[in-house]
Amino acid sequence: MFVDRVRVRLRAGDGGAGVVSFLKQGRSPRGKPVGGSGGLGGSVMIRADVEMSTLLAYRHNPHHAAAKGTHGTGELRHGKTGADLVVVVPLGTVVYDNDGLLIADLAEAGQEVRVIEGGRGGRGNAALVSRANRAPTFCEQGEYGAAAWFTFELKLIADAALIGFPNAGKSTFISRISAAKPKIADYPFTTLEPNLGVVSFDDREFVMADIPGLIEGAADGKGLGHEFLRHTERSRALILLLDPSPLQSESLMRQYEVLNNELRQHDAQLATRRQVVVVSKADLGSDDDGLQEMRELVPDMMIASAITGQGIDEVLHAVADAVDDAARTLGPAEGFVLHRPVAVPFAVDRIGERWVVKGLAAERAIGLNDLTLSDAANLAARRLSRLGVDAALRDAGALPGDEVQIGELVFEFSEPDDD
Repeated sequence: MFVDRVRVRLRAGDGGAGVVSFLKQGRSPRGKPVGGSGGLGGSVMIRADVEMSTLLAYRHNPHHAAAKGTHGTGELRHGKTGADLVVVVPLGTVVYDNDGLLIADLAEAGQEVRVIEGGRGGRGNAALVSRANRAPTFCEQGEYGAAAWFTFELKLIADAALIGFPNAGKSTFISRISAAKPKIADYPFTTLEPNLGVVSFDDREFVMADIPGLIEGAADGKGLGHEFLRHTERSRALILLLDPSPLQSESLMRQYEVLNNELRQHDAQLATRRQVVVVSKADLGSDDDGLQEMRELVPDMMIASAITGQGIDEVLHAVADAVDDAARTLGPAEGFVLHRPVAVPFAVDRIGERWVVKGLAAERAIGLNDLTLSDAANLAARRLSRLGVDAALRDAGALPGDEVQIGELVFEFSEPDDD
């Protein structure tokens, strides 16, 4: 089953917690701090893999998580880093965040993007030794791994896209020239998903995609083709297959105009793409007036029959020439990864009667295992002050005694002592 659009929820691994531990020695009342630090949680990577051809694996299994970092232990034993989660997707997959922002276009084999960083591991008491505190009795907690929804959307990477009205003979055409075996029938919308076929002839080769039939209004959501118009975007050349049979209600000229209009409305760049215009079903006969009208508009228009083989070789050579010309002009398909701006350390907001400080830096400042200890509370206060949280609260209008929330912690705002 071909699946070209899915939503997935990805979660980074939690960081391991640090530990409080002492090595008893000599005359030291507590001993030497030897608490190890927790390991970093695994990050989430999305990687293009040439072996993947569909997003089916994520349709019924959208939840994936990286491994957690392990906790530190005594004797300076640090926790292990959690393994990264590598989500493999087909070449041509674009990645959107939950706000609809395009963050990556993975068009090259092995191209990858890190979408979520793993939770930071907490430091053990050995790493928190300072001049002010030679024997900390506290440690840092590990951070929870962040989670977010993403949308994967596949755009097939094909050299040429075969486009036409429903029942124009596209499936028959691609089955004639390649090993692709699409469903073929004499009713509209036989093709419900794109078909890919590798075309090899006279030491030449290209990949062709059969796009489900388009009708007028497809770019606005009519019919079935609008779901697959995105698959034309990467094609170097477009093959417009026109149906001259009496069963087709639209004239050749009208089919040509509608197809080009729908492509243009979907993506203006498609209007500049190389085209090979082919009138199919030559074995059924056609309207000579319609052929003459098309010939005046498109002098290099071709006539072919997938049933008898008439004109097939000429069409293949024309498509291969168009693909080669476009390859020289456009170069190889290149993806990109959007480098998102670094998030602000924190932000202050007023919610009801309480001040709320949001931001990873602020949460890290208070991420200690036991804030009831005076040394731990003092360290957290100094961290918040250095970060600028105190000043930001004061500027926002916070007064001594006001409630302030950071993460799950709620405390009273107070001015620093004069001494």
